Amino acid sequence: MTLYSALVRLISTRGRILAMGALGFITVLLAIVIRGSTTINKSEAAFRLINAYGLSVLIPVVSLVFASAVLGDPSEDGTLVYLWLRPLPRWKLAITAGLAALTIAVPIAVVPVVAAAAITGIGWRLILGTAAGAALSVVCYTAVFCGLGLRVRRALGWGLAYVVIWEGAVARIVKAAARLSISVTSATVTARLAHHTDLPRNAMSMPVAVAFPIVATVLAVIITSRSLDRGEIA
Repeated sequence: MTLYSALVRLISTRGRILAMGALGFITVLLAIVIRGSTTINKSEAAFRLINAYGLSVLIPVVSLVFASAVLGDPSEDGTLVYLWLRPLPRWKLAITAGLAALTIAVPIAVVPVVAAAAITGIGWRLILGTAAGAALSVVCYTAVFCGLGLRVRRALGWGLAYVVIWEGAVARIVKAAARLSISVTSATVTARLAHHTDLPRNAMSMPVAVAFPIVATVLAVIITSRSLDRGEIA
């Protein structure tokens, strides 16, 4: 708990909180606009907001900012050695780092997205689907970006490139790549639970959509743990 608290304080800087909080607030504002509109298909507009902005932009960016810093900042400033000196298995250190990042990312990214789903007034199925898709998404992104921040310098740049190129372009075009995309799998979960008739492009079956983020999260934690154990840092 001491290490967890220290890591939460490390990454929760005022600049990060304000900048990422503003992105989350935009989601709520857009949901209010959709609810008050009388000229659009509210169901379609609400799902597009959740998918195109919440799951594809807000959650990955917020997760990247905080998760890449939780081990990346100590690695860059040379204080990671103090974490190594703690009598703690490396896998526990990796999980603690991920939980610290989630502590900040969930209220800033997941809560606004779920709130937006409720504000649109479409119904409880959209709220349920959004909550499930957002939860899978933020956990998986956090696990992946924790390892990225540890192993790669300028992790923010590389992480944004991954989100834009792979998640935003390749996975939307190539069907095989979509099965290895966090945003497409989470959007699939959201759409299927919400009974949204127009599934996202390259959507897959529910079991595949649920299994990939879970497997990717476990693998990411294992890789991060081994990197910490071997001293493979940026």
